[in-house]
Amino acid sequence: MPFLRFLWRTHCRWQPRAIDLGLVALAGLDAALNYPPPRDWHFYASLGAAAILLLRRRWPRTVLLATLPGLYAGNALIAAMVAAYTVARTERPVRHKALTALVVAAGAFIPWPITGFSKETVSDLVQQLIYAVMLGAGPVMLGLLAQTRKDLSDRIAELATLRDHERALHAQTVIARERARIAREMHDVVSHQAGLIAVQAGALEVTARDPDVKEVAGTLRGLAVATLEELRSMILVLRAAGAGPTELAPQPTLADLPALVDASEVDAQLRIDGADGMLLPEPVERAAYRTVQEALTNVRKHAPGAATTVSVRVAPESLRVCVRNGPASAHAPRPDLPGGGHGIVGLRERATLLGGTLTAGPEPDGGFAVRLSLPLG
Repeated sequence: MPFLRFLWRTHCRWQPRAIDLGLVALAGLDAALNYPPPRDWHFYASLGAAAILLLRRRWPRTVLLATLPGLYAGNALIAAMVAAYTVARTERPVRHKALTALVVAAGAFIPWPITGFSKETVSDLVQQLIYAVMLGAGPVMLGLLAQTRKDLSDRIAELATLRDHERALHAQTVIARERARIAREMHDVVSHQAGLIAVQAGALEVTARDPDVKEVAGTLRGLAVATLEELRSMILVLRAAGAGPTELAPQPTLADLPALVDASEVDAQLRIDGADGMLLPEPVERAAYRTVQEALTNVRKHAPGAATTVSVRVAPESLRVCVRNGPASAHAPRPDLPGGGHGIVGLRERATLLGGTLTAGPEPDGGFAVRLSLPLG
């Protein structure tokens, strides 16, 4: 295997040079066959155009210009065609490639000296023009085809890399969701049951009169407490690895809205109707809180000093939230706060998951309003 790899690297390294040497030999043979001895400067111009092809990969346009004297004054047609093909293979503008085809076609059509036109018939001139166009456009077309093939190959390789990357991300997402689900189940079910065991064992340890029962109850309580500690550590690890850091503190509800509005640094008035005595689903209350929080943040960013009203209305079948602000104050300084533009999108997705709707847009008076509607079924 190392020997095969060495051969492949050697082949890849020397293949372009071998191709260039072959093209130089072919162009030189073209000049030699077209100019038998005795030879004049036309032959040497054509031979120089053939030799300069060794530099075509590094300076394609310069090499093309260097082959033109041999093409116009001599007969270096193959050298000029190879140079035109090389220019078409590069990532040059299309107009450069069209100009290349025109220059080579003109060199193939115009005789040297130019007075040779008077010796040709109209039929011969038409045939020569057709041949010249084919000789000038053919190499350029082949170069464009080769460049397009290379671009497609690079694009396919890039798409394959992106596909593998997306597969890896999808696998990581699946693993993260499963870890988050396991963490929720452990926290909501296993931790609850282990806590009940610890409480019952502690009560039995206090009330039991038999020393053996007290000892067994104490052992059970100690094991239950140790299990809870292990579960807590495991839940933190699972959430950190699968769903990011997740606080175990109680989630915000409608009762936390007054504190949120007071701490928002926004000239906002809060009104809550119909929430007294209502037992709302926790996801609904959390969505309403997050909507008000994001809307007040946007007011602070984009409309500082604007008067804002926050209204929450709880009906038997739905919950509606409206955060509306007026135009920004001309005298209030605009804070330079970063924004990713994903807040409203995230809120809309959250509302959709809960079966509701969220709309956000400008108002006729120049303000802005965010409206959330969630069913309570």
